[in-house]
Amino acid sequence: MTVNNKGYTAEESASRIDGFLRPMLKLAGFDLKCEIAPGANTHPDFENPDIVVKFSGPDVDLLLENKAELLLALEQLTMEALRMAQEDHSRICFDANDYRALRIEELRMSAAAAAEKVRRTRVPFAFSPMNSRERRIVHLAMRNETDLRSESAGFGPHRQVVIYPADMPSAPPPMERYSRPAERPRGGRPRR
Repeated sequence: MTVNNKGYTAEESASRIDGFLRPMLKLAGFDLKCEIAPGANTHPDFENPDIVVKFSGPDVDLLLENKAELLLALEQLTMEALRMAQEDHSRICFDANDYRALRIEELRMSAAAAAEKVRRTRVPFAFSPMNSRERRIVHLAMRNETDLRSESAGFGPHRQVVIYPADMPSAPPPMERYSRPAERPRGGRPRR
């Protein structure tokens, strides 16, 4: 039995996940089966979840379209519905057709190629925005590169990994855009 520092078990979490996912998948009309199992240490240096939710069935390809957008959305929605703390999100991993293992390998190869390009050109390389798990994989893939360093940059869903030569300063952060226009009094100009 796995117990985390919050005092709940993997088994209890699995039953809560199942109680949320199965009805949702049925209501959505997906022809999918999900198996909830203890995590396997396939890539312990990169991911070591307590629980793996594996999907199978005729609609599994729908989960993997657009870089597994629906699979990742289901994972996030489940964690939100179960009110899991942000620091516990790495305890659960959703997968289908070994997508996660393939994505880890893809990110590791991309990090190696980017590292070689930065070494050759001495120009920083910025990856496309990624979620926190994928950024972590890139950072871990770069951890033994003594002549380079990786940093996360940006905000929210636009956060990305940037690889720099170790002796180069970081780029200044982009200016934050205001999320709402200046407040306007009724019938007047914006306040200053």
